[in-house]
Formats: sequence, structure tokens, C-alpha cells
Amino acid sequence: MTRVATFREVLAHAGDGVRRILGPVGDEHTLRRAAAVAWSVIAEPGDGIAGAVRAVYGDASAYDRLVAGDEVSAAATETGLDPRALAAARDRWRPRAAAELLAEPLRRAAACGARVLVPGEEAWPAALDDLGPHAPACLWVRGDPAALHPVGIALVGARAATSYGEHVAGELAAGIAQAGTPVVSGAAYGIDGAAHRAVLAVGGVTVAFLAGGCDRLYPAGNGTMLERIVTTGAVVGEVPCGAAPTKWRFLARNRLIAAVTGATVVVEAGARSGSLNTAGHAAALGRPLGAVPGPVTSAASVGTHRLLREYDARCVTSAADALELIGHGEPAPLPLGGFTDDRVRVRDALSRRVYRETGAVAAASGLAPAEVEAVLGMLLLDGAVEHGPAGWRLAAPR
Repeated sequence: MTRVATFREVLAHAGDGVRRILGPVGDEHTLRRAAAVAWSVIAEPGDGIAGAVRAVYGDASAYDRLVAGDEVSAAATETGLDPRALAAARDRWRPRAAAELLAEPLRRAAACGARVLVPGEEAWPAALDDLGPHAPACLWVRGDPAALHPVGIALVGARAATSYGEHVAGELAAGIAQAGTPVVSGAAYGIDGAAHRAVLAVGGVTVAFLAGGCDRLYPAGNGTMLERIVTTGAVVGEVPCGAAPTKWRFLARNRLIAAVTGATVVVEAGARSGSLNTAGHAAALGRPLGAVPGPVTSAASVGTHRLLREYDARCVTSAADALELIGHGEPAPLPLGGFTDDRVRVRDALSRRVYRETGAVAAASGLAPAEVEAVLGMLLLDGAVEHGPAGWRLAAPR
């Protein structure tokens, strides 16, 4: 077997990067932080076996026993883990356990101004501890770590969002932010991006969790948005700086979004949307779950309708509904009004006798087609309008 460097050797090889990012060399707190960073390099996000052995031995000792050393049998007895599963995990960790494993991530962190947070520190978001052995070893943060501490709301949804979904996401995010509550999402195209941008537009606080390193602003098309988030909120990753966003890491990242927030709201989701994965994590953690209804004819809302029908999600049609999930009161009024005034305008543009297409309703109401679609969806839910092949009309009085 090829010899693996001990943790002390790894620490020595990291050199000046340890002092710049983690603290004074030789300090016990620095040692603990460095060991957490090492595990974020060698273990994939959500590795429950890594979390179990770290919980028993501590990060540095677990590294020396099971990565540099070969104490599988003893560790299996002491942790209650299956010896074969533990041996397989050790084989996964060792290919990344080079002496220089800390050097490059710390160099990249220094270059982009990232900070490292580890469990137990004052800046650590304790809500992540609810993930148990699947909690991250550390977080890499660009921006203000304090943005992680007020109880926030996760707004997530499909990348292939409709204009209706993006409009509703923006309305919700702006209202939540103006109530002083952070909005957390995943920086993807579609619903995530619409939510982040709306918060930035009203001067609120938003946090973006990335699937790769926080120095790799992904997707590139949202790079400018993410740079703005760094200056007003936080961009966060659990994998080290330089790590690539992979499909598996996107799914693993979703558990962090669900855990760090007080509630998750799915704005729009198709039948196989990844945002349903976030909803599943929220439900498993006992976090309140909300979903926004959409037009019954829209494939982009199949997932949210299923959450409402089968998974006890709360129906969310406004920022006030979302804030209720975390026990907060009414949000501050939006600068341009919410759906209430728009509902009146759309109703005035409709007839009880004839169906009208969305474009005709938009022209009569003075609203954009996307705004009209959003309001019609809410009115349909209330039973105030009817939808047919020829368009929309007011429902008959009850």
C-alpha cells in the first residue's frame, strides 16, 4: 500500500495558506479548522460514513486513523459501522489524500477572499447540525457569514421556468426580503436566479449555495449576479475552492438549502425537477414546506401540484403566505403593489360571456403578458375565472 501522509504532514505542506485562511500555525483551533478543511477535500458532500467517524474521533484523529492509517476493524467496532462499508469508504478517500491536499484550496480561497466556517464556531449556522452525519465538514464563504444566521426562506424551482414562474418568484422574493428575511437559493437559471435578482433589486439579503467551489461562480451566465450577492449577502459552498460542480454535488447541495432555512417554498417544478429533491430534504428534516400553484394546464407546475396534493405542502400565493411558514407577520408593502391591485385590473379586462386570450387581457389591463398569466393563475385557484380553449373569462357568481 502506498504510504499516505499524516495530517501533521499535510498541515506542514500547506505552508502560509494555513495562516492566511485558517489562523495562527500551531494553534489548536487552527488545527481543528484545517482538519475540517481536509475532510471537505477528501470526502464527497453528504458522506455519512465520514461524518460518523469524524463524530467519534474528531477530524484530525479520524484522518490519521482511517486515511493515513489502517484501523478499519477497530474503528468499525467503536463506531458501529459495517467493516466492509468502512473499508470501501477509506478506499474512496485515499486517492485525494496527498500531502498537498490543503495547499491549492487555501491558495484559491485567499485569492477570492473566501472564509472557512467550521462547526462549533460562532459564525457556524447551527441549523446545519440537524443533518447529523451528513452535515458538511465546513463551509467556504464569500461575502458576509452573518447572512446565514437570520432564519431565512428557501425559494427554489425549475431551471426551465415559465414567465409565470419567474414573475411569481420575483414577487415572493421581494416581499420576503422587504420583511427583513433572507432568501436562500441555488443560483441556477430560472426560478433561483429570478428570486436572487428580485432580492438584490429591493436591497435585501440573499444567500446562494453553489454545487462547486465558491470561487467558481456557476452558472457563468449568472456570474455578475453572484458577484453582487458577494457584496450584499453570501455565496457558499461545502466543497473546497476550485472544486467543480457535478450532477451529484447539485443534488447534495440541496440538503444544505433545506437545512439552513426555516422553510422551503417550491415556486415551479415539473414532474422531474431537481427542486423536488430540495423539498424532500425539507420534509425529512421537519421543515415547513410550501408550494406555489400554477395553471392546471402547465407541465411546469406538475411537481408543485403534487407537493400540494400528496406531501402536505402549504399553498403559497404571496410573500405573506411564505412568511407564515416561519412564524413571521406581514411583509412590508411592495413598492409597486402586489397581486391585489393587479387582480382588479385583470378582472376588469375579462368578460363573463366571452373568452379572451392572454394577449387581449394584457392589452386591456395595461399589464405585461407574464404579469397577466401570474394573476390569472391566482384567480383560477380562487375560482374567480375559468379557462377554456379560447382563453379566459370570469366565472359565474357562486
